[in-house]
Amino acid sequence: MTSVAGVTTNDGILRRLAADTGYVLAGFPIAIASFVVLITGFALSIGLLPLFGVGVFVGAGTMLVARVFADLQRLRLQASWRKRPLYKRSEGSIWSRTLRILGDLQSWLDWVHGATILFIAVITFSLVVTWWAAALGGLTNFLWDWSIPYGEDSHSLAWLLGFEETSQNRVAINTIVGAGFLLTLPLMTRGCALLQASYTRALLTGVAEVRNTIEGLRDQRAAAVSAEATALRKLERDIHDGPQQRLVRLAMDISRARQQLDEDPERARSTLDEALGQTRETLDELRSLSRGIAPPILVDRGLPAAVTAVAGRAAVPVDLAVDPSLAEQRPQPEIENAAYFVVTEALANAAKHSRATRCEVTIVRAMRMLGVLVRDNGVGGAHVSKGHGLAGLADRVRAAGGRLTVTSPPNEGTEIRVELPE
Repeated sequence: MTSVAGVTTNDGILRRLAADTGYVLAGFPIAIASFVVLITGFALSIGLLPLFGVGVFVGAGTMLVARVFADLQRLRLQASWRKRPLYKRSEGSIWSRTLRILGDLQSWLDWVHGATILFIAVITFSLVVTWWAAALGGLTNFLWDWSIPYGEDSHSLAWLLGFEETSQNRVAINTIVGAGFLLTLPLMTRGCALLQASYTRALLTGVAEVRNTIEGLRDQRAAAVSAEATALRKLERDIHDGPQQRLVRLAMDISRARQQLDEDPERARSTLDEALGQTRETLDELRSLSRGIAPPILVDRGLPAAVTAVAGRAAVPVDLAVDPSLAEQRPQPEIENAAYFVVTEALANAAKHSRATRCEVTIVRAMRMLGVLVRDNGVGGAHVSKGHGLAGLADRVRAAGGRLTVTSPPNEGTEIRVELPE
């Protein structure tokens, strides 16, 4: 077992050594090309500025070329960076698009990186090549030492260290030196690769990550505002169409009962009985509305109990599977609310629109993500767009930092998948 572990460790070191060496060596020609092209383009744009502003367009073109080199460098960093940064959108006239490119911060960072990475690439390339040459040359010295003509004015490292100038001493010293370079080669290549990658990451992904985070938070905020507005409009409509109408009728029944009380007590009693029934129905509707806002069972007992109650009340039979760990270790309240909202709305939509005869609800937890799957066997054709119920659902999920995917081919049912971060 020890030998197997040792082989595995050695294989890992060799793979890392090869990857670091390839990264540094490949970066050198890319750095030369970007330096030559971007410096030339920048100098040309400055020189052409007096010529009716032609230099502005040349400068914008140079920035676009800088983006190409930057994307190539990001591709080389794909193990730690998988998203392209957000550049300013180029819309409008040619002049406005050109100025927008020149005014984009990330474009300038791309240009600075392409114009300056050569200085770091020269250092890292030289060190890696030197270490590889010293390691390979020292360890293979016994193969070619005989071919070097040593004379009175040329001496080997062994002689400089005070040893007698013999072939055996030369080979021994050079082999020891080569072994030393070989032992430190993984550390040297790793350090050079990290130096080059850190500089690239700082300029090409650091600011971009912040901007992407800001854009993501802005989208979440907009989604939260939209979801809140949609929920308020729905609540207002439900109250107007339901409890409010019943309360108006209740007031009319009580007023009529007062008028009938002296003339026809039996009829007044019948009217009051109807009013009592209206009161109970109004309370039931208010409880139903409150469950959609902040259901007590969700607050008190958690998501498994809440979705079990929803599945039991659903108009369509539901096959329910919920991860039991959600009862023991509950997610954040906003995540629970979002998941509950997804299940309730999806089941309501299935009952109203899909003509489904069966639904399936699955809630799982894996890799710090909460997954919700709602599937029915209805007519399909559902899609996320403004004015449809799923649009509010998507806003609610996006506000919680999650992602909603709808698959609904015609006549093949609807599948709603949601991923929520815990």
